[in-house]
Amino acid sequence: MFFGHLSQIDKKQYPEAINIALDYLSNTDFNHLDAGRYPIRGDRIYAQVLDLETQEKTTLYPEVHRHYIDVQYLHSGVERIGVAIDLGHNTIEKGYDVERDILFYKEIENEIELIMRPGNFAVFFPSDVHRPACIDTYSTTIRKVVVKIAVSELEV
Repeated sequence: MFFGHLSQIDKKQYPEAINIALDYLSNTDFNHLDAGRYPIRGDRIYAQVLDLETQEKTTLYPEVHRHYIDVQYLHSGVERIGVAIDLGHNTIEKGYDVERDILFYKEIENEIELIMRPGNFAVFFPSDVHRPACIDTYSTTIRKVVVKIAVSELEV
């Protein structure tokens, strides 16, 4: 997992595919885009612009992906994201959905929280369980962008 802010990116720290995502996030005006999916490199790297309401942590299931890396960027609002390393001991709530590349756990052990403010981003690899869109202080609307990167893009 990586955590940072778009105003302080050192490109030497990240693989090329993640730099492509960070460049997209830095150079796109998300105030003028509709919610939806936007290709960056076809299905290998693409962005999802999401308008969400933050929810109580207990109402959201932690998730993992097997074939994609998430670069989650908070454009507006406030959010907490629960995160933990997937050690394989978590109870599965909803089995792996191949089409959506997602598996939900009931709960996760050793969960910590990231406090997200506009400009923050977090990179979640398949070994990182994450629970996005949690309430920080109060429920609010957030706009976030999730850039999905096929794991195979890191092998190039």
